[in-house]
Amino acid sequence: MTKRVKLSNLFIHLLLWIGIIIVAFPFVWMILSSFKSLPDFYKFSFLPKKIDFSSYAFIFNKTEYVRWYANSFVVAVTVTITNLLFCALIGFTFAKYNFPAKRLIFILILSTMMIPTEMLVIPWYVLSSELSWIDTYWGIMFPGIIEAFGVFLMRQFMSGVPNDMLDAARIDGMGEFKIWWKIAMPQVKPALSALGILTFLGNWNAYLWPVIVTTTSDMRTLPVGISLYGTSDAGGIQWNTIMGMSTLAVIPMVIVFLIFQTRIVEGISLTGGK
Repeated sequence: MTKRVKLSNLFIHLLLWIGIIIVAFPFVWMILSSFKSLPDFYKFSFLPKKIDFSSYAFIFNKTEYVRWYANSFVVAVTVTITNLLFCALIGFTFAKYNFPAKRLIFILILSTMMIPTEMLVIPWYVLSSELSWIDTYWGIMFPGIIEAFGVFLMRQFMSGVPNDMLDAARIDGMGEFKIWWKIAMPQVKPALSALGILTFLGNWNAYLWPVIVTTTSDMRTLPVGISLYGTSDAGGIQWNTIMGMSTLAVIPMVIVFLIFQTRIVEGISLTGGK
């Protein structure tokens, strides 16, 4: 029996290592390719024959990469903060208060999750044009300020906050906003962490809407700026430059994962349970 257990564990570990290699190989290849010259890149060798920093020199000296990086950071951080605040407020309202048509309104909010983004970009663009939001931070951010998934997630978790605790706070003289901030919010930290991480990563990697609503180089986000070098418009496809830009672009995501990896697992597992 012990031998069977050891063999099964060995087989599981072997499968895990195979999966790790398959997943990590493109990532490692991307990093190594960023240190190749363009002629060296087309030789399709895994390791660079000579460490070449020309792609990074080009990125920082010949492109507006730093500006694109800053744009993506501003958009991702701002949208993440607004989602955490507004979705938690709305979720708390749906979970703990009764008001007319509450169920209908909640169903209408959830129904928006069924609409493909491609169908929404036209009304978003018309609205942005009418309000002069084209090529502005607000124009990039407004579709994601409050997301239906965040409202649903926070409503589910807020429902688990004990009503007795809230009633006790009311008896002690706490206002409703203070109850939400001091009592409810600390109870749903795993959900807030999961929502914050998913929102940040989703907006950091967003491409479709930013490429539509931005018209100048100064307002491009990272995915839009990087895509420019995947076309012949930039003087040919500069693969080593793309690899360098992509390598730098994943740094915030790696940092977020390393800092919040426990919260990611806890939040996603609890989300599934809810």
